[in-house]
Amino acid sequence: MSSLLLEATDIVAGYQPDMPVLHGVSANVGRGEVVTIIGPNGAGKSTLAKAIAGLVGVMSGRVEIDGQDASNMAAHKMATSGVAFVPQTANVFATLSIEENLVVGGASMGKRQAIQEIERIFGLYPILRDRRREKAGVLSGGQRQILAIARALLTNPKLLILDEPTAGLSPMAATEMFAMVRAIAKGGSGVLMVEQNAKAALRMSDRAYVLAEGENRIAGSAQDLLNNDEIGAIFLGARPEDIAARTGQ
Repeated sequence: MSSLLLEATDIVAGYQPDMPVLHGVSANVGRGEVVTIIGPNGAGKSTLAKAIAGLVGVMSGRVEIDGQDASNMAAHKMATSGVAFVPQTANVFATLSIEENLVVGGASMGKRQAIQEIERIFGLYPILRDRRREKAGVLSGGQRQILAIARALLTNPKLLILDEPTAGLSPMAATEMFAMVRAIAKGGSGVLMVEQNAKAALRMSDRAYVLAEGENRIAGSAQDLLNNDEIGAIFLGARPEDIAARTGQ
C-alpha cells in the first residue's frame, strides 16, 4: 500500500470551462503528514483545495485518493472515500447547538455509530462536550473552527482538507488551531491546509507548496521554505536587511 493518500497531478481547474484558475498544479500528501499550500492572494490555493475535494471541476489532470482515481468525483462520494473538507466560512450551523451540529455531521451513519462517534469527539475536545447544548452561533471564532473540524473528523477521514483554518483568529487561537491540526496528523490522517498565516503554518508543517498565478513555484520541506530567501521576501514578510544579514551579503 502506498504511503501517499493524495496524489494530485497536473491539475487544470477553475470555475468556468474556458477560464482555468489552475494551470497544471501538482501536490501530494502522505499519511500522518501536514502539507501546507501558501502563496499570494489569487494564486489558486483555495481552488486547488476545492478541486481535490470535488467542489470545483477538474478540466484535466488526475486526482488520486489512496491510489484510486477520484478526478471529478462528486463531493458527497468524496466524503465516503475518506476525504473531509472544511471551508473557511459558513462551516457551522449557527442556529443549531454544538451537539446538533455533530449529529448533522454524522447523518450518513447509523444512529448507534453516530452516537459513538459523537462521544469520541467529545472525549477529544472537552470544550465541545461541556457546551454541547449551546448554540454554535455564540462560540468564538476559534471555537467555531474547532467545531467545524471536529464535525469533519466524525467520519474518521483519511485526508482532511482545511481552507484557511486560522482566518480571523487571534494569535492564541491560531496557535491552538495549529496544535489541533498537528495532533490530527499524529493520529494518522493526512492534512492538506491552505493558509495565509504562512510563517506559523510552515513551522508546524512537514512540507509545503508555494503557488503563484495558478502554478507551482516552489515545493519542499517546510523548514527549507522557511529558510528560503525568496519565500521570506515575498510571502513571509522578511526584510531585505534581515536576509542580507543571514546570507552575509
